Amino acid sequence: MDPRIEEHARILVEWSTEVKAGDMVVINATPDAHELVVALYRAIAKAGGRVVTLMNSEEALRAFYDGASEETLQVVPEHLKAITETCDVFIALRSPVNTKALANVEPKRIMIDNKTQQEIQSIRLGKRWSLTVHPCQTLAQQANMSLEEYRDFVYGAILIDWAEESKMLYVMKEHLESHKDIRYIGPETDLFASTEGRIWIASDGKHNMPSGEVFTAPVDDSVEGKIYFDIPFLQQGKVIEGVRLSFEKGEVVDFSAEKEEATLKSIIETDEGSRRLGEIAIGTNRGIKQYTLNMLFDEKIGDTIHCALGRAYKDCNGVNESAVHVDMIKSMHKGEIYAGEELIYSKGRYFYES
Repeated sequence: MDPRIEEHARILVEWSTEVKAGDMVVINATPDAHELVVALYRAIAKAGGRVVTLMNSEEALRAFYDGASEETLQVVPEHLKAITETCDVFIALRSPVNTKALANVEPKRIMIDNKTQQEIQSIRLGKRWSLTVHPCQTLAQQANMSLEEYRDFVYGAILIDWAEESKMLYVMKEHLESHKDIRYIGPETDLFASTEGRIWIASDGKHNMPSGEVFTAPVDDSVEGKIYFDIPFLQQGKVIEGVRLSFEKGEVVDFSAEKEEATLKSIIETDEGSRRLGEIAIGTNRGIKQYTLNMLFDEKIGDTIHCALGRAYKDCNGVNESAVHVDMIKSMHKGEIYAGEELIYSKGRYFYES
């Protein structure tokens, strides 16, 4: 086994989820993540935890959508709910075989299923949870890399000193919390949001791995202005590009996309909460230098910001409810970020960088 896989597992168990003796651990994994599952079993056992693995795949999910009636899509999977409620730790591993398996599924059907499982997702987020990837051919191809190049890319972003990274992120968090609002300015962008009463989260690898962002939930009716997201992203098996959103009193009042506008429309029209931002964030991970159509990495890229339509995180004191949480990313190389009246990012540098 590549020793980097064992180090990845160690970080997930010791740093991200802090598994301890007696913990009930659930791993949700795709078949191509088998090596990391093996390494995790060893690390979890050493920590004294008990573990069970749930297998899923994009093709299996596609088969479910193809066969299920609308009534079946609205049946809550009580067995999944039960195991989620009773576990202490939930680790999700993404190592897909086919990232486009859901591309031809009617978006409405996916949204119905998301709504059905919304309560389960909320329960999961209340656990010690972590989401990561195991390098595979599919993700390497999606990133336009060889498998070896992609392995180097993944481990370069993950196998770092997260205790040191955490210190920098908490400097950013504390600075942002000393102000009551934030403003993004850049090409086709001038977006304002109040953050009064909200908590900024320093995402230091305790949940997402890799991480490297600071995020919060905006005050729901405070978002005003427009924003252009110039980095493509994958959603429902489709690549959405060139998203433009306009907000008034917190709600999307106009939108467009250069590619897959119909998919964007289906996201925005999912429910009442999907017309609002549930998250605003700043990416800080300098080890991630290019986008790979994988949001777990792309939203953490240094010199970027991102916003998510839909569900807000309770840890931020967010209140927006939705069946979706869809992140969209903007490069800020030609932009500026203000916290209150203070310029905290300009010309490729954050306030704490000399």
